[in-house]
Amino acid sequence: MIRVTLPTHLRKLAGTPTEVRLEVPPPVTQSAVLDALEARYPMLRGTVRDQATRRRRPFIRFFACQEDLSHAGPDDALPEAVASGAEPFVVLGAMAGG
Repeated sequence: MIRVTLPTHLRKLAGTPTEVRLEVPPPVTQSAVLDALEARYPMLRGTVRDQATRRRRPFIRFFACQEDLSHAGPDDALPEAVASGAEPFVVLGAMAGG
């Protein structure tokens, strides 16, 4: 089971707790996790990544194992700690402004 932590605005939209658990077959990648998330919670389609390009939305960031994975390739394997469920894959709403 993959653990995914969602920001408040996405939790409210999907009606989920802070952390959801998803079955993701190997290899565990960002794309695979987001595909599983969108399949289970279709109302999140287009909120985390663009539906046409499948690219991360500008104000969404991804973290795992205290590392920013926002600019990693969508098909790069996630850390083993995430794949094993020991650590969550964190989807975070970024802030802008000054």
